[in-house]
Amino acid sequence: MIDYSNLVFRVAPMRVQDVDAVMQIELAAFSAPWSARAYQYELHHNASAHYFVAFAQNDDAPMTRLAFWQRWIKMMRGQTEANGAEPIIGYAGFWMMTDEAHISTIASHPDWRRRGVGELLMLAMIEAAAEHNARVLTLEVRVSNQDAQALYRKHGFNVVGERKRYYSDNQEDALIMTTPPITMAEYQRDLQNLKSALLARLSR
Repeated sequence: MIDYSNLVFRVAPMRVQDVDAVMQIELAAFSAPWSARAYQYELHHNASAHYFVAFAQNDDAPMTRLAFWQRWIKMMRGQTEANGAEPIIGYAGFWMMTDEAHISTIASHPDWRRRGVGELLMLAMIEAAAEHNARVLTLEVRVSNQDAQALYRKHGFNVVGERKRYYSDNQEDALIMTTPPITMAEYQRDLQNLKSALLARLSR
């Protein structure tokens, strides 16, 4: 398991009270965003769904302008911060389908990209999937989304197929990507190397 005690970022299970902050990232990250109601349904009614949020737990971490005003407004209203920290800077989730963990979403706030948030969320999901006895992880990704594809390939995903006109907003095709069996010794070795490198990078 990932030890978050000495890291700049931490990952925790998503809660219903996190949805408003998640939606701010959702709307910035996706051209065909999910609705808040969809996330609420997933958290309340989908037993196969597992969602996580990432947030900064280092008090010295830079705060976005949006986060500053969100915190100020919450303080004025006497509200507590989501998951004990502000702002939520990323989120991810997967559905367990027999022995397959299908990644349904992963995103980080535009102001926090390229800082390891997506990688930490991916590692947390792989670990959680393994705990639920997943054999492999799968996902769909836009053919034009080279940055996301690079992240997935880094974590062992390979293209195994294509879904034509998969995305409703512009009819773009999707690549289907999947990992090898995550219990394989070679995959576990590569995963531990990635984890060690990232934790060293994110350690305070």
